[in-house]
Amino acid sequence: MTEVILGGLERAFAQGGNRLCFIDPRDPNRIIKVLRPDRSADIKRAKQSFPRNLKPLRYFDENWQEQRVYQKIQIAVGDAAYDLIPRCYGLVATDCGPGLVTEMIKDDDGRVSLSLKQCIWQQGKARSLMAVVEDFVQRWGELGMPSRNLLLHNIVVQQSVDGPKRLVVIDGLGWADIVPLAYRCPRLARWKARRKAQRLPQAIDQLLEKQRTGQDWGYHGWLDEEQRIVAAGSSAASQTDR
Repeated sequence: MTEVILGGLERAFAQGGNRLCFIDPRDPNRIIKVLRPDRSADIKRAKQSFPRNLKPLRYFDENWQEQRVYQKIQIAVGDAAYDLIPRCYGLVATDCGPGLVTEMIKDDDGRVSLSLKQCIWQQGKARSLMAVVEDFVQRWGELGMPSRNLLLHNIVVQQSVDGPKRLVVIDGLGWADIVPLAYRCPRLARWKARRKAQRLPQAIDQLLEKQRTGQDWGYHGWLDEEQRIVAAGSSAASQTDR
C-alpha cells in the first residue's frame, strides 16, 4: 500500500475527540481521519481492565471500527444512507499513521460545511435551518440509521446558494449495543433511530440556553473561516498550513 504524505500532524484542518482530519492530498473532495497520538489504539487498550484488555488491538482503533460500521450500514440501509452520511473510501497508510478516507462535505461555494452546533450558535433557530432539521429527523427514523446519540458537533449543515440544503452526520455512527440486533431487525432499527433523532430539538434548545446564560460554547465543532476554505487541485494541501 502506497503511503499518503500528509506532512505532519500540524497540517490537520480540524480535530475531534479522538482523531485529526486532513485534506486528502490526492483529492480535495475527500478527508483522511487519523488517530490522535494520545488516543491511539495501544493507549486505549492499556487503559482497559481485564478481560477487555485482551481484545485485539483493532477493536480500539476508531478508524477500523468506523469502516466496519460503514460496511454494516451498506448492508442494512443501502445507498439511501448516503443522503445522510458521507461516503467512505476505506483505509489508507499515511505518514501520520493509518487513516480512514471519507467524503468531505462542502457547501456549494466550495467551503467546508459548518457543524449544526456552530450554525445554531450563530443563527439561532432560523426557519430555513429548522426546516432541514425536521426533514433530517424524519428521514433518519425512516431509514433506521445506526448511531450513538446524535451530537450537534457531529452533524454538519450543507448549504446551497438558497440556504441550508441537508444535514449530514460525520461521526458517531453505529449501534452501541453489545449485541446490535437492530442491524438485522429493520423495525427495531427504525424505532431506535427515530428516538435518537427526535432528541435533536431538545439538544438545540439546551445549546441556546447555554448561550443565553453566558455559558461557554465548548470545545468541539467550530471552524474558523480560513479553515473552511479548501482550494482545488494541488494547492489544497497547502491550505492546512494556515
